[in-house]
Amino acid sequence: MIHSSLFWQDHFRKNLTANRVDWKIRPKISHIEKKEIIYSLKAWQLGETSDGSHLLKVAEKYAKKIDDPDYPNAVRLFIKEEQEHGRNLGKYIDLIDEQRCKSDWGDTLFRRIRYFNSSMELWTVAVIIVESAAQIFYLALKDSTKCKLLKSICQDILIDEAHHIKFQNERLYQIFEKKSFYNKAFSIGWYGILFFGTIHAIWFGHKKAFKAGGINKKEFMRLMYYKFFKSMKYCHSQFSLTSPKFAHA
Repeated sequence: MIHSSLFWQDHFRKNLTANRVDWKIRPKISHIEKKEIIYSLKAWQLGETSDGSHLLKVAEKYAKKIDDPDYPNAVRLFIKEEQEHGRNLGKYIDLIDEQRCKSDWGDTLFRRIRYFNSSMELWTVAVIIVESAAQIFYLALKDSTKCKLLKSICQDILIDEAHHIKFQNERLYQIFEKKSFYNKAFSIGWYGILFFGTIHAIWFGHKKAFKAGGINKKEFMRLMYYKFFKSMKYCHSQFSLTSPKFAHA
């Protein structure tokens, strides 16, 4: 089922009012746990703090092209939800007396790529890949510690990420369905190349934290391929003569 942009506006607006993290819980993380995850915790926190200005510009241009005035605001609320994750992670880093990260090679690389990207399609595919990796990362982070507060923060993010991926999958479907048969086949090939490069960069940068949460390279790759092909089902289904009807809020 493909939901309207208005539906997603309402969803994100309501979800931003949810308070699932209990800040009355005192952070208790062992030295060993902290050593294993602190670099990645700081790096992902930094990544969650993007202002999303380039994405919004692309979304606004795309929305005018397809005459969907509600889409930019849905994207704006999506970005706010990501920023809320960054604030929660940053607050936790402060509480455990660590300094927040101001720069990271992975975040810098991704931001540079985003700066030159003016395609809604590439934005959407990239976000699907990164959000899928985020699901696995926060699950590993949750399992890497006995700290109840950190587990609570991770669980809150995991709930949101499931909806984020659904939001992006639906948008990719709508972009993809307008392509010709051969352009669809070509696009899927490029998606695969982007996916392959991105997941190896993420594993290289954060394997220590993944392993701390019980996820080795083989399992990470297996989960990512599963999530990627699950997302691509929206695309592959369009090679048939039928397509799902739009659902309106």
